[in-house]
Amino acid sequence: MRKALQNQLHEQGQEKYRIIAVDDEEGIIESLSVFLKRTDYEFVGITDPVEAIETVKREHFDLMLLDFMMTPLHGDEVVEEIRKFNKELYILLLTGHKDLAPPLETIKRLDIQGYCEKSDKFDQLLLLIESGIKSIKQMYEIKRINEELAESNQKLEQAYLEMIQTLRYTVEAKDPYTRGHSDRVSEFSVLIGEKLGLSEEQIKILRIGGLFHDIGKIGIPDSILLKTDKLSDDEYSEIKNHPSIGAHILGAASIFKDIIPIVKHHHERFDGRGYPSGLQGEEIPFLARIAAVADTFDAMTSKRSYRDALDIQYVKDEIQRCKGTQFDPQIADAFLDILENNFDKINEIQEKYIK
Repeated sequence: MRKALQNQLHEQGQEKYRIIAVDDEEGIIESLSVFLKRTDYEFVGITDPVEAIETVKREHFDLMLLDFMMTPLHGDEVVEEIRKFNKELYILLLTGHKDLAPPLETIKRLDIQGYCEKSDKFDQLLLLIESGIKSIKQMYEIKRINEELAESNQKLEQAYLEMIQTLRYTVEAKDPYTRGHSDRVSEFSVLIGEKLGLSEEQIKILRIGGLFHDIGKIGIPDSILLKTDKLSDDEYSEIKNHPSIGAHILGAASIFKDIIPIVKHHHERFDGRGYPSGLQGEEIPFLARIAAVADTFDAMTSKRSYRDALDIQYVKDEIQRCKGTQFDPQIADAFLDILENNFDKINEIQEKYIK
């Protein structure tokens, strides 16, 4: 919070840039103090490198002047510690002689912006400081712009998310028999993901992907979507477009980039006979293979206008029969284990989103 306020004040010209100098020679610190206090910078001088590290932890500084040969820590050791908690501090290394400077590899690794030989005259040092402050100003300006862009993008993505949620509810409102379907697919997918030991990030993608997997049905005519009789070949072809339509809808916002594979490929089959791309086996995104099992299970155990919900034993047998053809065998086995040993969780989800 203090750093953000400091940056903002710098941009508004309301606060001086702060420079900290670290040198175990008291005379050097005194000379730098006299020299820099003539400038428009706020100066702090410290002779103990360990104290300097703690001071940088507590307070904000824009630039550090750091002696290389010090006790009990050399300058590169001080930078090593500071870089563990502060990657942005602009550091200029001061050396008694250029031959005593650390290797170039060390300077690059520790992100030391430059070094200067000590001298009775500080003209060269002042030039380096002014150059450093110009770089710091640019850095603050870039950060400010990036923060504003991030805030704008976040607002746009939130508005887009709300719009997609509305579309999802519109799809499910069309057909009372499918209401709650996406919520259940989402939660069944999460159960499978947890069973397989997936990461929190993968579980999050499964949860959101399940919610939006059928969003493309917004582009399918009601006459097809709500038809109770058998679909014609042309109508079935139309239905098969909904994954691609959904992927196209979500593709306009980067917030959905991770779930698009689920939306587009949850109707692929392990044997390559699915749609829209006819992917086979491991060509199918792994999380889409999980959603495919969850989606099929909910379709079979939900009441439809043309049939009642199917018996759970029949559903288990179908999943077992379709291992290796429709479903990834590993994922099918994981879900069958859940159905066999944790069916109370399945019931809980089904009761939560009553069909």
